[in-house]
Amino acid sequence: MTRRVVVLAAWMLASLLVTTACSIRDRLPGRPTADSQVIPPTKIVDFNGLYASNCAGCHGPDGKGGAAIGLGDPVYLAIADDATIRRVTSDGVPGTAMPAFAQHSGGTLTDDQINVIVGGIRARWAKPDTLRGATAPPYSAQGPGDPKHGATVYSVYCSSCHGSDGRGSKRASSIVDGSFLALVSDQSLRTTVIVGRPDMGAPDWRGGLPGKPMSPDDVTDVVAWLAAQRPQFPGQPYSSAQQNSVARSEQ
Repeated sequence: MTRRVVVLAAWMLASLLVTTACSIRDRLPGRPTADSQVIPPTKIVDFNGLYASNCAGCHGPDGKGGAAIGLGDPVYLAIADDATIRRVTSDGVPGTAMPAFAQHSGGTLTDDQINVIVGGIRARWAKPDTLRGATAPPYSAQGPGDPKHGATVYSVYCSSCHGSDGRGSKRASSIVDGSFLALVSDQSLRTTVIVGRPDMGAPDWRGGLPGKPMSPDDVTDVVAWLAAQRPQFPGQPYSSAQQNSVARSEQ
């Protein structure tokens, strides 16, 4: 046997051993297959997964609301444009329970993932004819509002459910509770007044007084009245007078 034949035979044997080892290695129990590689979190662009992981806990798994307003409400989507939803999702709302989700604001989502969420919400839940010819009050207030007139608006449109003083009734809860008002922004109050909370039986701006929807000024003023009930220093102990009042009410 010549040297050349010996070298060739050795090379063929080595190749066979390598091929056999690779084949055995690829069949080892627990070894991931080529199509089972983990996708990095920043590369996930599936709406269902992104919404479930980041939004459903507060806004409901189907967009119909939970601890927060439903992002799938067609009335909400009729007054809030994509830029608004993107801004709130990206930057959050300081001083409230709404966190920032974009990486540039301290969150975990990329701009592309934010766009997937915004686009998915619009594509799945928006209904172009939802207002049925009505003109909704604008998403943002055009001025500070008049709390005094807001008290009158409240008595006309809201008191039948939330009580004459806003502290609730058998039909609905208090909306002047200090803890509640400390956790929501004026814009959140405004959005709720306009859109309502269908998941809780609360009507939108058209339903508080049948045949007489709230005007944009009515909405702005009642939000100003609600904001005026917000504690100046949320989380501070009751004053002595308040403590005495609470004690008397519990007797």
